[in-house]
Amino acid sequence: MESRHGSSFSSLNSYLQALSQTPARLARRAGSVSTSYEEMSRVKTRSGCDMKRTLRWYDLVGFGIGGMVGAGVFVTTGRASRVYAGPSVIISYAIAGLCALLSAFCYTEFAVDMPVAGGAFSYLRVTFGEFAAFLTGANLVMDYVMSNAAVARSFTAYLGSAIGISTSKWRLVVHGLPDGFNEIDVFAVLVVLAITLIICYSTRESSVVNMVLTALHILFIGFVILMGFWKGDWKNFTEPANPENPSGFFPFGAPGVFNGAAMVYLSYIGYDAVSTLAEEVHNPVKNIPIGVSGSVIIVTILYCLMAASMSMLLPYDMIDADAPFSAAFRGKSGGWEWVSHVMGMGASLGILTSLLVAMVGQARYMCVIGRSSVIPAWFARVHPKTSTPVNASAFLVLALSLMFWGLFLKIGRWGYGTY
Repeated sequence: MESRHGSSFSSLNSYLQALSQTPARLARRAGSVSTSYEEMSRVKTRSGCDMKRTLRWYDLVGFGIGGMVGAGVFVTTGRASRVYAGPSVIISYAIAGLCALLSAFCYTEFAVDMPVAGGAFSYLRVTFGEFAAFLTGANLVMDYVMSNAAVARSFTAYLGSAIGISTSKWRLVVHGLPDGFNEIDVFAVLVVLAITLIICYSTRESSVVNMVLTALHILFIGFVILMGFWKGDWKNFTEPANPENPSGFFPFGAPGVFNGAAMVYLSYIGYDAVSTLAEEVHNPVKNIPIGVSGSVIIVTILYCLMAASMSMLLPYDMIDADAPFSAAFRGKSGGWEWVSHVMGMGASLGILTSLLVAMVGQARYMCVIGRSSVIPAWFARVHPKTSTPVNASAFLVLALSLMFWGLFLKIGRWGYGTY
């Protein structure tokens, strides 16, 4: 907020004075709508320096795939198939992918018309006003911080499972805190600090790291798909293990397909973070539509192939709802248990990419919220050398996130679970 004498956060007296005027200011600003021109000119200049336009369409495709293809698909596929859709979970993924693509088109239209870093926050400021934008921005930031805490802790669990080391050996116990809230995941903290340094150093370098990790993750996904088609059986598409259960490719009919689509849609969450990079995209009119839409299409194809390979491995009524792929190979004879460890390593890479993209997105949300003067303008500053929102990244990751990792063990249990 701005006062007549400058920022409301410029001094304690200014802040207290602004606080006493909250009802009047809220009534005046709650419904006030910004414009695309203001967001791209006057509001944008509050960051001091500009973010460099160094990203191309393939960078956005990489960020989109990295943000979406985490470990979630290794869990949601099994539950959606076992409980809702059966083998037709393939169609469920296609329907969910179409819905995600339509949503991506909305983000694309806004991002092309107003290529700034604010994503949904900026879009709401120019449509519904500042109050709706503030509520959405606050929820997005909290969602990113809390989910990143869970995802980072899940990374150590996946990695430990893949290499055969208990994660309890990586965690420090603080005996002065209650049980369940007294374990510090040091390795997760180190991973987050490393990613923070990367995203603060350069968006271009962040893209390179993301591209490498995403490429490796796709190789693991390709391995899972090939193993499923190789070791699977086509009859599993239509025949359940128990003859008393519904059979056919659509054992639960159309309702099952759409219920499955509603569940697996969670695996597509992450493409929205790409819109926060619009301010750093070269030729946004061309590159943003290709990057955002292309990533959703590629991910949809990968998910459908993964669902098909899983459906071939086992009849739908034998699929483990919590760990479909790894459980399927653990049940195979001939020493195929090692495949589940490979999947754990691949899931770990997926978690890293989704964590990197989420941390990039949350910093840019915080930066643009700072531009709106709702929070101190310090958060909006863009570093002149790195051209990245270093202040927002440092605050969100080092202050808030470390608090969650250090004290709230149970947040880590909200992660993806087992692969």
